[in-house]
Amino acid sequence: MAKRMKDVTAETGLSVHTIRYYEKEGLLPPIDRDKNGIRQFTDDNMFWLDLVICLKKTKMPTEQIKRIVELSQEGDHTIPERKAILEAHRATIDAQIKELKESKKKVDKKI
Repeated sequence: MAKRMKDVTAETGLSVHTIRYYEKEGLLPPIDRDKNGIRQFTDDNMFWLDLVICLKKTKMPTEQIKRIVELSQEGDHTIPERKAILEAHRATIDAQIKELKESKKKVDKKI
């Protein structure tokens, strides 16, 4: 059963404005609408929204997120490129974690 916007905002903590922005900017694949034009979020839409939230939290640039969405819509032949983007981002996350651990050590020392 598809979810409506109010259910999605409650589940994700995102505002209606943010979700609409993500859709408009191509950070989400197209979301189906019912006969009245109301968005109907499927499990697939929710998967993508969850992924976008994760990538945004880890500071992936918007253009890279958009590229992953575009590539996924092109089909399975783009899997190697998508994998490369995500592997590069994972390396960035690892560097962020290392930096945070070093900062935590300094804070711990000061405490």
